[in-house]
Amino acid sequence: MPTGGGAGPRGRGGRHRGDHAPGRPPTAGRFWSTRRIPAALTAFVLLAAAGLFLYDFAAVRAHRPGMQWRRDLAARLAQHTPADPQVLVAAAVLAAAGVVLLVLALTPGLRGVLPMLPPNEVDGSGIRAGLGRKDAALVLRDRAMEVSGVRSARVRVGRTRVAVRASSHFRELDDVRADLEAVLAVGIGELGLAHPPQRRVRVTRAAAGKR
Repeated sequence: MPTGGGAGPRGRGGRHRGDHAPGRPPTAGRFWSTRRIPAALTAFVLLAAAGLFLYDFAAVRAHRPGMQWRRDLAARLAQHTPADPQVLVAAAVLAAAGVVLLVLALTPGLRGVLPMLPPNEVDGSGIRAGLGRKDAALVLRDRAMEVSGVRSARVRVGRTRVAVRASSHFRELDDVRADLEAVLAVGIGELGLAHPPQRRVRVTRAAAGKR
């Protein structure tokens, strides 16, 4: 169960997204990924490009010939127009890369972590807690297996929905489904999630050889 007092990007005033200001009730927003690898790659590419252009600029200012690759690039750009296929393909690739960077910057990213309810007291500590989807699925599966008549169960936990597929080897399917609904309602409430997901339960009869 990860805790996120210092995991997410900070908003204005130095608080994390989802933290609460003193004197206001706490909120439970989604956890934001730091995305170290995309940030490091972007910074490396920008630093390398800036270094090359700075070196070339300094060489020209020192009355030395510019780098050959820049002269070749300028000559090629002078021979092409914006309507050329090569230019359009390069522009499309750059635009797609820009869209990817914008999506990474504007979305939380940590989809596998469900935010939990913040503490009742407002102490200004900014401590947050989250529960992994797989961990929540294991807990709910154990609760489902406790229901009488359930032979096997598969649980998938999403941001807004919990999908349960169970097979029963005895008892009426409607009775097993009703018990599963009740048990899962209690189990989801005990997880302490900030936004409890909805339940979708499906019960089928187990194969004859597996009863």
